[in-house]
This record gives sequence, structure tokens and C-alpha cells, in this order.
Amino acid sequence: MENEGDWSCDANDAVQITLVQTGEQKPKTLSSFHPQFTYPIFGDEERIFGYKGLIIRLRFAAHDLRPHVHISYDEKFKPVEDTEALDLLGTLKPWVPEEAFTTLPEYEKAVQEDEDAKNFVPPGKLVHSYVTQDRSYEIWAGSLADPQVRKLLDRAQVFVSLFIEAGTPLETDDPEWTLERWTVYFVYEKVTPPAPTASQYSIVGYATTYRWWYYNRDSSQAPTVSQDTFPAPAVRPGELPSRLRIAQFLILPPHQSSGHGTHLYTTIHSACVDDSTIVELTVEDPNEAFDALRDTTDYHILRPEFLKHSVNINPDPYQAHTKNQRPRLVPTAALIPTKLLHDIRMSYKIAPTQFAHILEMFLLSQIPLKNRHAGGANMARLLVKKHKTENPHERRYYWWRMLIKQRLYKRSRDVLIQLDLTDRIQKLEETVTNVEEGYEGLLQAFTQREDDLKAKEDEEATELAGSTALGKDQRVKRKFTVADEDEDEDEDESEAAAAKKAKV
Repeated sequence: MENEGDWSCDANDAVQITLVQTGEQKPKTLSSFHPQFTYPIFGDEERIFGYKGLIIRLRFAAHDLRPHVHISYDEKFKPVEDTEALDLLGTLKPWVPEEAFTTLPEYEKAVQEDEDAKNFVPPGKLVHSYVTQDRSYEIWAGSLADPQVRKLLDRAQVFVSLFIEAGTPLETDDPEWTLERWTVYFVYEKVTPPAPTASQYSIVGYATTYRWWYYNRDSSQAPTVSQDTFPAPAVRPGELPSRLRIAQFLILPPHQSSGHGTHLYTTIHSACVDDSTIVELTVEDPNEAFDALRDTTDYHILRPEFLKHSVNINPDPYQAHTKNQRPRLVPTAALIPTKLLHDIRMSYKIAPTQFAHILEMFLLSQIPLKNRHAGGANMARLLVKKHKTENPHERRYYWWRMLIKQRLYKRSRDVLIQLDLTDRIQKLEETVTNVEEGYEGLLQAFTQREDDLKAKEDEEATELAGSTALGKDQRVKRKFTVADEDEDEDEDESEAAAAKKAKV
């Protein structure tokens, strides 16, 4: 006798996503993969009841994401009283455009006879192109107010629910002035068309960003009342000072772990730096994978600037004071060049918290490994001798840990003050160790990345030299015990000024 479990299947296995392209006789499959999540559509348990041998195929044309839903199964559960098979079409309709619900022959005919495919160009403007493993890629950016950008994004919206945990599809029927706040970045591979009428573009991923108005009053000027005309002149969102926030960021599974996320993030950051109305770049609720990508990429961006200015921890902050004049608390500015670092942060438009992470990682990298916890440093001796240890690197390491504790205490003060002093110290020690372990992992990943890039450059140089010679002859963890904050969009210049005066 069968039970209900025999009619239940894993939704992640049942759903199959396929990218197709115009072929010689029928659409050619470029890639096929399963979603990472289906709970937004099919419920928290990600199970589908009522079918055996169920396959839900979500097809997309690789260039313009023309969608299609095709459902097949071996057997369907016959209703028994209130128990019946899940209505698959009714469940999918809120998540997939209406145009997806056509017959398979109609869809294949539309793909094969698409007269616009051959001349298709992604909407928006080409902002970056690059080559990876002898394959060419382009990044295009356009405003969500552009109907073509909006149409392409609407077709891609289901990817948010299938690959971004807790991701929410965008509302694209808002007023135009709201849509103007959004910019969409599409990543495409340029492929060899499998047929004369096929497109040379195949989707790789995309990201969405929006402008968040930033109020920054000049405190040097006294507030005044002005007699402005009414109504006020129309102001477009792009003309106002803003933070730029990354809302969604997705590289499809067939293209992951190939550096496309780094190119996409760097392109967004460069656009942010070049826009005089953008104050800083932030991220909306990033997951751990994106945090790692962002950290290594920002580290790659900021490290040369830190090296140029010889940024490091002063191992002897008491040196300027006699023994009787030593302050009880060491100003942060006595340990690191706070004014210079503030200027660097503003120049590269990195959010304060993110900049602190990158700075801490860099300062750790400037301490020899043998003088760090990961290299077997004598932590017991460091806790006893503290800043009085003879080795300057050990003193830097001691002050480095104090800087981390200062930041964590400021961010988690409301939680920590509820603990007694002994537990508070222990909790901070544990958290600093966890933070350091996360940084060590990122530093290893960064070093490996740099080594791979150098090896690739050396290989390409060798190949070039060989071809030249031939021509003459023949003619590339952040996990905290104390909860650290996400992007703090309310942190402004007054807080930054206060941070300069913070004490360790």
C-alpha cells in the first residue's frame, strides 16, 4: 500500500533550469542546472506533493531570457477527499511571466524564428569587457526606467528566488522617478552562434543597484531660512547626493568560480567612484559568499594605497610621553594615521564598517606570520607582557588585537555591558580570535589569487616570447561570536569624527 511519502519529491531536484539558443534545426541547450532554493515558491520544506517522475523545466533563451515552463510526470495523485496534487501552474504563475505558459512547439518555434536574435545587443551601455580563459565577456548597465532593461529584468526575476537566499524580486511597475534610482548590470558571454540566425550573447549573471539619498549638512555653516519658490524645481534622483546600494548580485551556476563576480563588483565600484554624486557603496544584507568576494576585491583595491602611504601600526604609541606623563588611554590616532585613512576611505567610497575590515586585514598582513596566532605566537606571554614585549612585531600584534576589541566593543556594547567583567573579556578574546581566523583565510585566498594571476601573466609572457621567436625563425570567514553589524547606513561624518577621537 502506498503512503503519501511516495508521492512527494524534492522541489530542488524536480526543477531544471535550461539556457537555450537558436540551433540549426531546433533550440540548442547551452547549459542546464538546478536551483539552490525553491522554498519561496514551494514552501519551507521544498517538497512537491502529488507526482511521480516530476520534471519542471524552466527554459530561457540565453540572450533575451525569453521564458518557458514545461511540466512532465509519470503519474499524478488522484484526489482523496481534501488531499490532492499541488496545482503546479497556479503555484508558478506568480513567479514566472505570463508569456512562459505556452506550448513547447510554440516556444521552440518562437526561439528558432526570432528575427531579432542575430542583431541582439544587451540593453543599456557597454561599461566593461574582459577575457577569461580565452572566452570573451561584457558587462552592460542600464536604468530600470528603460523599458528594455525592465523587460529583461522581469524575465530574470525568478532567479532571485531560486538562487539568492531571502531574496525578493523587484517591483518594476513603480513610477518612473523611482525606477530611475535603479541601475541594472548584465554580464554576458560572447559565444560563437550555433546557427546563422542565433545571437552571440549568452547571459552569465546580473546585479541591481539603487541610490539611497544621503543627507550631509555642512556643519561649518549656520542653518538659515531661505525664501525658495514654490513649487520647488523638479530634481531627478541622479542629481542628489546618495549612497549606492547593491541589492541583488547573481552569477549563474555554470559560470561561478570563474572570476565574473569580481569583475561585476569592480565595475559597480568603479562607476560609484566616478560618480561625483555618490558618497559611498554599500550592500543590502550580503551572505557569507558575497562577503568573501567583496572583502578580497576591496582588499585588492585598497592594498596598493595602504602600501603607498606605508600604513602600519605604531608599536610605540607611548614613545612621545615620559613615564609620568603617559595617558591612561592611548588615542587611536597614536596607533594608526586616522586622518589619512579617513581620506582614503572617502576617496574610494568604501562604507566605514567595510573599510575597517579591510584595514584590519591589511594591518594583520604587515605582521610576520610567526608573530601572529596562526603562526604559533606565544599568546600567554603576550597577555602578560602586552605592549612591553621586546619584539616590535609582537607589540604591533598586541595593539592590533586592541584595535579589533575597540571596534567590536563599540558595535556590541549593549550586549557586552550586560556581562560581568570576566565574561566580557573572555567573550571579546574569543571574538577577536574568530575575526583573526576569518582574516587569515581571506589573506590566504588573496595570496593564492595573486599567485595565480602572476603565473598566468608569466605563462602568457612566455607564450608571447615563444611566438615572437617562432616569428623570427619563420616569420589569473567572517564569522563573529559577538554579532557585528551589517552596513550601517546611518553612520555619517559626525560619527566618523567621533571615531577619530576613540580610545583604546
